[in-house]
Order: sequence, then C-alpha cells, then structure tokens
Amino acid sequence: MLYAKTTAAQKRITLRALLASGKLQQFPGAFNPLSARLIQDKGFDGVYISGAVLSADLGLPDIGLTTLTEVAGRAQQIARMTDLPAIVDADTGFGEPMNVARSVQEFEDAGLAGLHIEDQINPKRCGHLDGKAVVDLDTALKRIRAAADARRDENFLIMARTDVAAMEGTAAAVYRAKALVDAGADAIFPEAMHTLEDFAAIRAAVDVPILANMTEFGKSELFTAEQLSGVGINMVIYPVTLLRSAMGAAERTLEAIAAYGTQQPVVDQMQTRARLYELVDYQGYNHFDSAVFNFAVPAQYSQQGVASTSKEND
Repeated sequence: MLYAKTTAAQKRITLRALLASGKLQQFPGAFNPLSARLIQDKGFDGVYISGAVLSADLGLPDIGLTTLTEVAGRAQQIARMTDLPAIVDADTGFGEPMNVARSVQEFEDAGLAGLHIEDQINPKRCGHLDGKAVVDLDTALKRIRAAADARRDENFLIMARTDVAAMEGTAAAVYRAKALVDAGADAIFPEAMHTLEDFAAIRAAVDVPILANMTEFGKSELFTAEQLSGVGINMVIYPVTLLRSAMGAAERTLEAIAAYGTQQPVVDQMQTRARLYELVDYQGYNHFDSAVFNFAVPAQYSQQGVASTSKEND
C-alpha cells in the first residue's frame, strides 16, 4: 500500500545482480507512477524513466528544456511506486561536471537505482534526430568522473551514453566507450546503433553491461530480445512505447466522442474500473481504513461530553 516496500538500496543491489545474470533485462519506459506499477505487474525486470517522456508530459520537446528539479521530482514519484529498480535519463547531467555531481546525489535521494549521462552538447536533443553534436572526449570523461565521484552508494549505477556514432561512425563510438569505462562508467549506452553488428562491436570493446535503445520511429531497427541477447546486450529499454500507445488510444477516444457524441464505441478498448482499482490496490486501502477507523467513539468524546468539556475550559 502507498509505495513500494523495497528500499532504494535493495533495488540498486538487485539491478547489479540482474546485469550480471547473463540474461537480457527488459525495462519498459513508465510515463507516470501508475504505468510503473503496471510494468511490475506484467513481470518485467525494471522501469526506465525517459527524458523524452518527461519532456512530452510537460508539453515540451526533448531539447534540454527540463530542469534537474522537474526530472528528479517526477522520477521519484515513478520509482517509489514499484519494487523494481528504475533508471533515469539524466541527459547531460544538467550542466557542467559540478552540476553532474549534484544530479547524481539528487537522483540517489530520489530512490533511483541508476542513471545515464550523455556526451551531447548542452542543451541536447533527442538521440534519434539529425543534427546532434557531442562534446570533446575530455569533457565527456569529466562528466563521468564527476558522476562516479559524487555517488554515495557504490551500487548506484553510473551509465555513460555516447551519441558519437551518428557523427563519426561506430569506430568512434567504440573508442569513446572504452575511454568512458576507464573514467568510471559502470555500463555503456551506445545511442542510435543501426545494426546488430554495431552493437556487437561495442560488446567486443568493453567488459561492462551494454544497453540497447529500442525506440519506435528512430534510427535503430526494432530488434527482438532474442536478437539483442545474441550479440551480448544486457539491457534493453522501450522508452516512449507506453506513452505513444496511451496517447494514441486517447486520441482515438477523443475522435470517437467528437464523431458520435459519446465514448460508447471505444469503451470496450478501455481499462476497466475493476482493473484500475486492482492496480491502485483499493482493497488494501479499504482494509487499512477498516482496521484503523472501525471503532466506537468513547462516551467522553460524544457531542455532549465535548460540549461539557468546552464549557468547563471557558
């Protein structure tokens, strides 16, 4: 009831164990706390919190307009609703290396299991759009060193994302991935890889876990879990999938209301009241209410007793 029972520290330990298991871990992207609970209910390994989703939730494009406070606050709301480990997109760390250090501690305090910091210039843009630019290698390494130095829980995962492949090719991504690991990255997120061979090249270059981003309408083919596992990928995220699905359904419902004057034609496509109540644990809250408030009011606190006491105190 209320929030997850698993502590943030235990979630971080769990994430480390999952990544060391040799099995591909699937992390769908949550667009709100309730969707995180649904991800857990459906048996997935963890929850991803996308910067693009949080931007879209505010009605903004994914071009670095969100602040650390906004992202950390929303990430906390999502992460605390599930017993699964949650990792968050921390963009470029919200500033220079000192800002990166502060960001790490804010996300630790928010209960996240880990984050990724990218090497784009600040402000950044969506990793699957054209026109990206990355910082020089020295700056990228400083961000990761700052992140690793700032964490207080050694199990908090520091992942380095590199977007350099879009500008300089896979070989440049391999070179940068090696350097980022040497700087303290616990895992590597090579963004916008085109082929399985691209992923395999990163896998051969480093000994840390690797994340694959399977986002729709992007630069990467939507490889299956089996295909990704076959080239040694440890984690796959589906960052905007649930938001796109939900917004698509919402749009179709609004169109039905506009066309027919009622939502009746699409009611059978909606989540039922019973299923919603199951996810938010109405039964648990009702049990709590009855256990706490199911008692008789003592006579001295009846209206007559309260009135008499008040009169004496006057």
